[in-house]
Amino acid sequence: MAVAVAVTTAATGLAGTALAVPSTTGAERSAASATTNATAVVEAARTAAFAHAAATGVSKGDELQPRDVLIDPEGARHVRFVRTHGDLPVLGGDLIVHLDHKLAYTGVTRAADHAVAPATSHARLSARQAAAKAAQAAKGDASAAQLVVDARGGASALAYQVTVSGAAGTHTVVVDAVTGKVRSNTPDSDEFLSPKLLDTLRRRGETIDPSTGAGSSAPAAGLLGSGLSGAARYPAPAKGTGKTLFVGNVGLTTTQTSRGHYQLKDLSRYGTETRDAKGSYTEKFSAGTKFTNTSDVWGNSSTSSRVSAAADAQYGITKTLDFYKNTFKRKGIAGDSKPAQAMVHWGKQIANAFWDPTCTCMLYGDGDGQMFKKPLVVLDVTGHELTHGVVEATANLQPTIIDTDGNQFGEPGSLNESLADIFGSNVEFYAKNAKDTPDYLVGEKLGLAQKFLRRLDHPSLDKLEGTVDYWSPDVYYTEVHAGSGVSSHAYYLLAEGSGKKRIGGVDYNSPTYHNIAVKGIGRTKATAIYYRALTRYMVSTTDFHQARIATLKAAKDLYGAGSTEYKTVDKAWSAVNVTAANTPRARH
Repeated sequence: MAVAVAVTTAATGLAGTALAVPSTTGAERSAASATTNATAVVEAARTAAFAHAAATGVSKGDELQPRDVLIDPEGARHVRFVRTHGDLPVLGGDLIVHLDHKLAYTGVTRAADHAVAPATSHARLSARQAAAKAAQAAKGDASAAQLVVDARGGASALAYQVTVSGAAGTHTVVVDAVTGKVRSNTPDSDEFLSPKLLDTLRRRGETIDPSTGAGSSAPAAGLLGSGLSGAARYPAPAKGTGKTLFVGNVGLTTTQTSRGHYQLKDLSRYGTETRDAKGSYTEKFSAGTKFTNTSDVWGNSSTSSRVSAAADAQYGITKTLDFYKNTFKRKGIAGDSKPAQAMVHWGKQIANAFWDPTCTCMLYGDGDGQMFKKPLVVLDVTGHELTHGVVEATANLQPTIIDTDGNQFGEPGSLNESLADIFGSNVEFYAKNAKDTPDYLVGEKLGLAQKFLRRLDHPSLDKLEGTVDYWSPDVYYTEVHAGSGVSSHAYYLLAEGSGKKRIGGVDYNSPTYHNIAVKGIGRTKATAIYYRALTRYMVSTTDFHQARIATLKAAKDLYGAGSTEYKTVDKAWSAVNVTAANTPRARH
């Protein structure tokens, strides 16, 4: 298992290097030393988890596998573990063990607040029976069923986990091994537009038809356009131009495969690449068709060229990678220096875009031609969806309820959507593209009647999804995109503060619960706090009150417990009605 070793700075929150294996070459001795250091941290954290079993919930029969190791320059160490019990994977058994610079135990953040051992270790259902139930529930073809321990919710149970493949993609279905009840049926891909939203748009007769910004006929300033690099050896990086649908002419780093031949692949960003699915439903990136050309100009700013959407996708993905690397020193979506990948023209009449963990890539449909007119390759959509990949690689926040239509509910899922909106908006701020000016709006280029899909400053102005401004106990049963408003609003208040403002040509007027006045600390600090909270203090079951604690801990790490930043984090959450006093006694 690769161990990601990260080093933090107070200014940005996180810096990181992914290390797959120890190396002994002279050029890589520092990497080998870091890996050795990480190994020592993991062993100390594992030992501490068992030594402090009353706090960590680790018990006999458990084994802990590291997913992430974060080493802070100020001294703290954080090891994120997934768990097995009796050699069975534990769903909802993840935890983070926190250590000081001397590797002494300082605390734990855990998903399950109960023992993970199931009441029985004997299955009444056979694996074949479980697979059949899963196939019926998800309406597809089931793979082999695997026994697991499902520790999500109030108690643990022996269960089968089954992957089901259907026309709408793959689902992970969990079936109780004793009762045969379907415990969960979760789509593996995260769709930008929820089934509930799409149904609302259909009922309203509203279409999504983003306006395309025609780019100039000239290549982007400072680019060669032809891509000629004079390279003696191939493949070699080249400077190309993307003629996109939504952001005009942009610079793209591409690959010159031979003299006069180019591929839409960026070797300078781990080999990040966009391919053409050609209407197939494949979830294997290798099955996509490479985009190649005899000039280094990609697309024509119109859907008449299949390559235009690919230029948007490649631009959005590389800007997202650059944002995470240059802001947090995060190398790749999973922090492992691996390429980010995308396939455009995926499926037939697919009115959506989504992050797909099966292929660890972005998939973009072309729209259904009726309600949804164009590919959803907009910049903040790509930043949003790739952030789901970052969340998956870190806290792995999961919805708690999924209905028969595929709509997701529950605060951890809402927090996941919120973080995707927060960091997706930050990708816009990072890119500084004149044709997609940065703002705290999400989906503002989709052509919707309300002029945006969601917004962070005043979430309830989104009438399509019914997004909420403040927390209440009902939020637990709110669809995740609607529920995301709670933490998105807290983030905006932390960054910019309450009341009327005009930022980048957009008017904002952020309300607060009981008219609490909040003075923002700036987007840079707010983003650093939320990122540190995600990577160090959030787990798969983190709800809004736990997110409050996570961001307070992050603010304390970065700026101190008596700092203005720490106090503003507390006030921002109070301003969306998330306080220590109204923390639910019983976790759902």
